[in-house]
Amino acid sequence: MEKEDKKTNGHSHGSGVYHLKYKICISGAAETGHCSETALQNSEKLGELIAQHNLVLVTGATTGAPFWAAKGAKKAGGFVVGLSPATTQQHHVEFYKLPIEYHDLIIYTGFDYSGRNLLLTRSSDAVITVCGRMGTLNEFTIAFEDNKPQGVLLGSGGMADMLQDIISKAHRGPGKVVFDSDPEALLEKVIALIEEDNKQIKKDEEKN
Repeated sequence: MEKEDKKTNGHSHGSGVYHLKYKICISGAAETGHCSETALQNSEKLGELIAQHNLVLVTGATTGAPFWAAKGAKKAGGFVVGLSPATTQQHHVEFYKLPIEYHDLIIYTGFDYSGRNLLLTRSSDAVITVCGRMGTLNEFTIAFEDNKPQGVLLGSGGMADMLQDIISKAHRGPGKVVFDSDPEALLEKVIALIEEDNKQIKKDEEKN
């Protein structure tokens, strides 16, 4: 039997072994004028780190912070999946004015931004917020309601720097959310949250 390999995020299932790569969504501002000076650089760094950890980057196939994360992931030889609000590539490029560069594949949901946001977070194992505006808050709250692991890059501006206060005032508990201003430390915390979830899944499987 093949041994479990942490670099490929191997997980045992029954008597066999399978290797599913963790899917990390970078959620953030498409328009970045309000973001911090380091937001895009750190988005690119997060993409590089995700690739170096042999994880899959998931984005909203958009501009701004997610685009720079995709750029970083591709520079590091990673795999990038985009979920578009559009129905086709032509719709994506001509109507929404969104890029296709730095992605290995783009799924055209046809559900506009609100529907895309739901599929984006649900298809990911964790969501990391960088800067952001209202759409980013929407993705964060969907993932929060789903009790999904999340990371927030502090100091990136916009919604990311408001989320601690929003969580505190919402009186719904802390959720599975970690915060850090360092991209590498933040990703490590997010991976630890995913692995903790997987330990619980394994325990539940062993009971059945």
